[in-house]
Amino acid sequence: LDQDPEAVAAARERFGADERFAIWRANFADIDRLPIPDADRFDGVLMDLGVSSPQLDQPGRGFSFRADGPLDMRMDTTRGETAAEYLRRVSERELKRILKVYGEERYAGRVASAISRAARRGALQTTAQLADVVRSAIPGRPGEKDKATRSFQAIRIAVNREMEALATGLEKMVQRLDKGARLVAITFHSLEDRLVKQAFRRLSSPAPLPRKLPVPAADFKPSFQVVGKPLKPSAEEISANPRARSATLRVLEKLA
Repeated sequence: LDQDPEAVAAARERFGADERFAIWRANFADIDRLPIPDADRFDGVLMDLGVSSPQLDQPGRGFSFRADGPLDMRMDTTRGETAAEYLRRVSERELKRILKVYGEERYAGRVASAISRAARRGALQTTAQLADVVRSAIPGRPGEKDKATRSFQAIRIAVNREMEALATGLEKMVQRLDKGARLVAITFHSLEDRLVKQAFRRLSSPAPLPRKLPVPAADFKPSFQVVGKPLKPSAEEISANPRARSATLRVLEKLA
């Protein structure tokens, strides 16, 4: 599954001749709406989350401020509002919340105010314009991580409703795991990883035993277990692919 039409086209071109391969243009959260054979039971699931390198590297997609492009940020370019449209619509109060929660931006109030003023003037049409507005609102010394990074992450997450889709997708995928099957999730920032970690912890924890009831503890054993510790990329992997440096891989197994 991939919601990006360009990613789907690339996958079909590369793997389409393999009869074992099938792809749907959809989000993880849409799994129950797709005509996938035996979709009620999976032997394994891999969720590779977040933005992709092709999305970041193409200025026309509007995900990055490293090259100027239209302020889009949609993973599915066929539907939904662009980042420019979102910023014209969203209230300053809601934008402040988004920047604080999704970007963990210390100066969320100042940035939200600056973005709202620029959006009202119609001055936010490109990634460079947005980056300049964000940078102007945040104090800092040269040489630090680009001050626009956190805001771009937050706005992208909001435009694509990434956290809602992840929470829904996790629940639906877990429900479809066969006994002994594993769900592997690769996250690339702390918000994704926190959500996956908490979901795995909840699913692998035993249900609370009712007090003073004669029930065997075995009846309350969890149906899932976390497999091993979270994995981080090795130095060799990071050298070959620097964008992997923030990745975390977690594994959940269905027991019964």
